[in-house]
Amino acid sequence: MSMDAVPGCSVEGVRVVELHATDADELQRFFERAPDYFMAVNGEPATPTEAREELQGQLPTGWTCSRMYWLGYRDAEDQLVAVVNIAADLLAVGVWHIGLLLVDTRLHGSGLAQRLHADLEAWAAKNGARWLRLTVVIGNTKAERFWPKLGYVPVRTRGGITMGRQVNRVSIQVKALAGGQVDDYLRLVARDRPVAP
Repeated sequence: MSMDAVPGCSVEGVRVVELHATDADELQRFFERAPDYFMAVNGEPATPTEAREELQGQLPTGWTCSRMYWLGYRDAEDQLVAVVNIAADLLAVGVWHIGLLLVDTRLHGSGLAQRLHADLEAWAAKNGARWLRLTVVIGNTKAERFWPKLGYVPVRTRGGITMGRQVNRVSIQVKALAGGQVDDYLRLVARDRPVAP
């Protein structure tokens, strides 16, 4: 099966490109225009090296993936309107993890995030994803409302996750792309099995 390098985009006038180290300055400016997101998840605005560090794509020790993507969504003026980070085959073959889906603040409420996600989901499924996985910071109310509407279900809560200046509790959530059940996912990714209270 040949991989499509990037997802298509169903939003007129928006194209998708892969972001690289040479895009760090532009990505940094994009991050700096999203202070609410960074305050919610890191307890501080984007650090001056946030974009460069993100584009280096370091996974936690012991974790592997087959491919890490940084995707930039550009409008007709070639400006970033959204970015996505997604790791293919994270923790198990067929599990694709969305590390970030961030839409420019001025486009919040426009439906852009939902449309980009639908395109991303179709692309991931076409390229072997059976599950989409993500982590929602508990207390990031926009994300807590957004992801369940797209069909994500929580499988585990973890505490003590240091992000920036704050220690978070997070909800690990998954969505089946090939008709699987949550139990199927948990057999595949043992670390996400819930623990007894």
